[in-house]
Amino acid sequence: MEYLRGFTVKPERVTAIGEVRFTDGTNNDLMTNQATCEAYGYTYDSASGTCISFKLNSNLSSDMSEILNKNNGSGNTNELGANTIQVNGFNNTTKGFNNSCFINGSNNEIANGVDNATVLGGKGKATTKNAFVLGGNVGKTTKNIIQNSTVMCKAKTIDGTTTDSPVNGEAGVNFEIAENTIVAFQSETVAIRYGGTGAGTEGDFKAFIETGAARNLGGTITVDKNRSTIANVGTTSGWVCNLVAVGDYLVQQVKGSNNRSIMWATTIRFTEIKTQEDLT
Repeated sequence: MEYLRGFTVKPERVTAIGEVRFTDGTNNDLMTNQATCEAYGYTYDSASGTCISFKLNSNLSSDMSEILNKNNGSGNTNELGANTIQVNGFNNTTKGFNNSCFINGSNNEIANGVDNATVLGGKGKATTKNAFVLGGNVGKTTKNIIQNSTVMCKAKTIDGTTTDSPVNGEAGVNFEIAENTIVAFQSETVAIRYGGTGAGTEGDFKAFIETGAARNLGGTITVDKNRSTIANVGTTSGWVCNLVAVGDYLVQQVKGSNNRSIMWATTIRFTEIKTQEDLT
């Protein structure tokens, strides 16, 4: 959609509950005033101060969930906005606005807004999109929770700039480490050249394994790791991958070389302990 004459923002998206969010071309998810909302043909709700595309019918949403979601067992809960969910077991929860998820086991959870996640076992929790989680716990224990999570990361590079390789290639989606959590990890990364004018040829490739552990203590993540090159064919000088801490997240980063188009894929497996014990 183009900007209307005299306006510096335009609609960016409509949320799952019908709110219209705007963009100025740089900043997204903006709210707007009544004049702008109505100029683009939407309805302004003065009570909530929001621009509305449609009003959510909670009864319809509930009815649709009964059709699209399948629950086998008891005590399972799919919160508002959970669609195409299949749950087998007991006391499992999807926290809302989830799509295409699967749970098999008991006391498992998929966090709000997480799509395409699979959780198996006991008291596992998926906090990252497209993650496969295996919970290794019995009952409703809240101390010393253990689980294994697997994610895949994807990126393209065309030069020697360090580039984030997010989960499933979706910008901003990375693996979160909660406080009082330690993870051991192993990542397998492969990179292959598919274009560019630099020295070497299409099909040049390089592969790495990176192993280590990361701990979140009081909101500060400490990482200890080692990386090795396991395959190297062609002109691949300068190609490197690196799993780094950024805030509460581990972020896969990659770097290629100038004038070479390179595709990167990484599988990372995390073995986690989440504890309520005081680690300070």
